[in-house]
Amino acid sequence: MSSTDVASGPLAELADIERRVLWLATRMIDYANRERPAGDALKVGGHQASSASLVTVMTALYFHWLRAGDRVAVKPHASPVLHAANYLLGRLDRSYLTTLRDFGGLQAYPSRTKDPDPIDFSTGSVGLGAAAPLFAGVVDRYIRSHFGERSDRRFVSVIGDAELDEGNVWEAIADPSCRGLGNVTWIVDFNRQSLDRVIPGVRSGEFTNVFRDHGWHVEILKYGPKLRAAYELDGGETLRRRIDDMPNPEYQSLLRRPPAAVRALLVDGASTGDRSALERVLGNYSDEALGDLIGDLGGHDLGDVLGALDRCDAERERPSVIFAFTIKGYGLPIAGHPLNHSAVLSGEQIDALRLALADPDDEWAAFDAASAAGARCAAAADRLREPVDRPRVTLEPAAVPVELGATPRRVTSSQEAFARTLVDLDGYPAVARHIVTTSPDVSISTGLGGWINKRGVFAPSIEQMFDGHEASPLRWAPAPDGQHIELGISEMNLFLLLGQLGLSAELQDTLLLPVGTVYDPFVCRGLDALVYGAYTGSRFVFAGTPSGVSLSREGGAHQSSITPSIGAELPGLRFYEPCYALETEWILLDALRNLCDRQAGESAYLRLSTTPVDQGPFNALLEDGGRAELRAAALGGAYRLAEPAIHGGRWRCVLATAGALVPEVLRARELLAGEGVAAAVLNVTSSDLLFRRFRSRQRLGLVTPEEVGRPLVTIHDAAPQHLAFLAAALSMALVPLGVDRFGQCGSQPDVYRWIGLDAESIAEAAIGAFAR
Repeated sequence: MSSTDVASGPLAELADIERRVLWLATRMIDYANRERPAGDALKVGGHQASSASLVTVMTALYFHWLRAGDRVAVKPHASPVLHAANYLLGRLDRSYLTTLRDFGGLQAYPSRTKDPDPIDFSTGSVGLGAAAPLFAGVVDRYIRSHFGERSDRRFVSVIGDAELDEGNVWEAIADPSCRGLGNVTWIVDFNRQSLDRVIPGVRSGEFTNVFRDHGWHVEILKYGPKLRAAYELDGGETLRRRIDDMPNPEYQSLLRRPPAAVRALLVDGASTGDRSALERVLGNYSDEALGDLIGDLGGHDLGDVLGALDRCDAERERPSVIFAFTIKGYGLPIAGHPLNHSAVLSGEQIDALRLALADPDDEWAAFDAASAAGARCAAAADRLREPVDRPRVTLEPAAVPVELGATPRRVTSSQEAFARTLVDLDGYPAVARHIVTTSPDVSISTGLGGWINKRGVFAPSIEQMFDGHEASPLRWAPAPDGQHIELGISEMNLFLLLGQLGLSAELQDTLLLPVGTVYDPFVCRGLDALVYGAYTGSRFVFAGTPSGVSLSREGGAHQSSITPSIGAELPGLRFYEPCYALETEWILLDALRNLCDRQAGESAYLRLSTTPVDQGPFNALLEDGGRAELRAAALGGAYRLAEPAIHGGRWRCVLATAGALVPEVLRARELLAGEGVAAAVLNVTSSDLLFRRFRSRQRLGLVTPEEVGRPLVTIHDAAPQHLAFLAAALSMALVPLGVDRFGQCGSQPDVYRWIGLDAESIAEAAIGAFAR
């Protein structure tokens, strides 16, 4: 509030709104915990203290500074403040105020897909929501470069100071793609407390130096106007030094002491040479005034916050960060308490707060429209309202071709087919202009080189590249018209960027078709950001390539085995593992078409390989049957690739496999025929979609009546249990083969043999099933 405790004018209106926001946010949590029927014995929870520390900043943002088109991420534990602001702006119905953390009500943390009010960025996994607006700024710059000026948007992150402990925050600000974003502002709620403790030491200087070193404009709102005035008095510089050098736990303890004790603690804790100067400056204040003075921080002064925001707005060539020093629980009886993170006010404390802050006639009331504060809320709502008929750039799903024509006939890999499909899409300009690729410094080794040669690398301005006079087939000339964004080696940044590219239709009114690539083993390194992207409803495509022990020479550290489970189990994501080139083309094109459907579409994960595969068996199927039917089967999850190599035989079985192991399984089929075993082969292109069909009780139609009840050998370059559900789906006896230990370096035949995935081991496992 402060500035300094104004009685009239615009700041007074904002101060009235600030008090109402504090009350509503606090009361939401209180009602959910003390009055609403619980339905179970579990704690409801909520964060009154974490919300209170941000009320000043949020009031300044939403009721003064923000304008239509701006996008804001709010720290998870301040969600009640965001909902209170939206209510006062007329963007949330009053009935939801009593539904915090209730089924169908307000979510525990801001959710753009589940909350009833407008939420720009989901937050919850700390650090990810903080970085999301930075990458949204990258996307906005890309869109303005390729589609013209859409709007003058700003991207804001309101961050808890403990979120700066998350490594992904520093990975984000260090990436070169995030430099020079003058429309990005972070506001750090620097209340010096985390979940369980007061953060030891004084770390603000370390953080500000890192931001400055990465080219950010830094604003520090540490002292409020009362403290600044005190520093101008005789002895004031000594008081400043005393507070600056004070460890966080000592400062926090002053906030909880009786006013009469604060003076003695300040003086007695100082060095002997500073005590007389401290006594002089503190002599200007009564005990009560001294208590208010110590808690006068810049992050709680509306005038200071607004001034910092305006200075950040003037910085058009670099991102900005505001360190807003605050008190956790500001304005509440639990202010500054070291264990206030999950504390909830008592009924008596709520009653007292109601008398001080709420409408006396209606505790849930917004402002009367005729009041000054009500008029300010209405004006803010008008300013934030986006035109319904604003221009949008879209693409109809039908614009993406079903296939590209020629049937690949030479030996090739699924990664090479993926690369060729992207290059061929260059011939479809209406689609290609929407495609943007990205990779964490592995674009060439993951198949994006051809696309880059066609469409170039993106940079805000033309970059002169020194090629050392070496001839290179790659056209690496960063420029504003490039359509590939190269990142540093950070899989977290990859999936954060993909997540924001995949929300461009919703956040920037411009549909992009994002395609990322990453070494499949390192999908796990970006998993938190991948989950975040899926949760927010983003839509993108990425290829994990190369993958599995098929990447034999790279050894166990690079041989992924659990990534198919990630792909199949993550909601909002379709997982594919094609083997043949045309399958890969069909799947990629269908995935891109899905991105155009903003209602039912999903993201897609293609697990690919560099293993060369003979296309003959697949092309033989094309010649024997209908192309459209085979395409539908491949997109549906599986099809019969090969019938038994012998008719009759003593035994029957089915071999089900996916991806790079298909050639090995086809060889096992021949070996089994020599032993009198009639083995059919299923090619599973999407275990994910196949399982969905099984769960929805669809008939899979993959085996004959004679094969029901016989052995089903599942062979996968991944964990053996991944395809095990097929035994239940097909009513067969399971023999699961896969990767159940870390691999090692070697030739592919040697590694397959060691793992037990070579043709001989597969055949032996099938024959062993009959022996059992």
